[in-house]
Amino acid sequence: MSRKRKGDPVNGWVILDKPAGLGSTTAVSIVRRVFNAQKAGHAGTLDPAASGVLPIALGEATKTIPYVMDGEKTYAFTVRFGQATDTDDAEGEVVAETDVLPDKEAVLKVLPSFIGEIEQVPPNFSAIHVNGQRAYDLARAKQTVDLEPRRIRIDGLRLIEPFDPLNARFEVDCGKGTYVRSLARDIAQKAGSLGYVTALRRIKCAKFSVQSAFLLEYLKSLEHSSKWTEVLLPVETVLDDIPALAVTRAQAEKLSNGNFLPSAGFETVPATGVFQAKLEGRLIALVRVQDGMIRPVRLINQ
Repeated sequence: MSRKRKGDPVNGWVILDKPAGLGSTTAVSIVRRVFNAQKAGHAGTLDPAASGVLPIALGEATKTIPYVMDGEKTYAFTVRFGQATDTDDAEGEVVAETDVLPDKEAVLKVLPSFIGEIEQVPPNFSAIHVNGQRAYDLARAKQTVDLEPRRIRIDGLRLIEPFDPLNARFEVDCGKGTYVRSLARDIAQKAGSLGYVTALRRIKCAKFSVQSAFLLEYLKSLEHSSKWTEVLLPVETVLDDIPALAVTRAQAEKLSNGNFLPSAGFETVPATGVFQAKLEGRLIALVRVQDGMIRPVRLINQ
């Protein structure tokens, strides 16, 4: 006999403007408590020192998290040139210094070399597993950490005026897996200096922007209030770009029971990829076509 989950069956997305100094996991726990939701998760971890857009999935929305994780992200970040820290941000200890501070022209010259698909070595203080341990645990224990370069994608990188080598501001549009701390470190090195991130803010995550995100204090004020429904977005919000297929009640019941539907019974069905199966406009499953059959990939119970 399965144990009943604590909380209510709340399904949807809440877009939090996470404050600096709060871990992503803690932020999810707070929002879950505010909504008394049975289940919650987040799309794309933000370092505790970072602020900005943290999409939080409640209930059945957790099944659509990958569609946010794979989306493009935009970060605003500030770099202090002339020093390096062991964490590549202001949380760490200064481990090297140089008198060489790049000028604006030197920085602008190297930025194009970071556009496109590039190799990037993650920071030693990261959550990557090395021989079964987190890299940051090894780094804190003063053990040598050798991380392999990873393939990432950067679509845009901008220097924000005015330029100050001790407080240089940038914006980057990037794909998943990008470490902004590594990017700042590498920009500084290519410009003939050292550098680390002093401030980091995610201003866009997939389709969600900071303009539509809610402050944590406001969300807390909604606890025990009926107004929380005003900030809860539908589960399918993140699936706008995925084709939808209308199904009948009988077909929806078959899919919900894990059964397949013959694709020949539908007028138009996407040949490849995942698409939505909807009953009277309500998302009931994510499905794909295989061997002439429509097969459920994820069932959505809401």
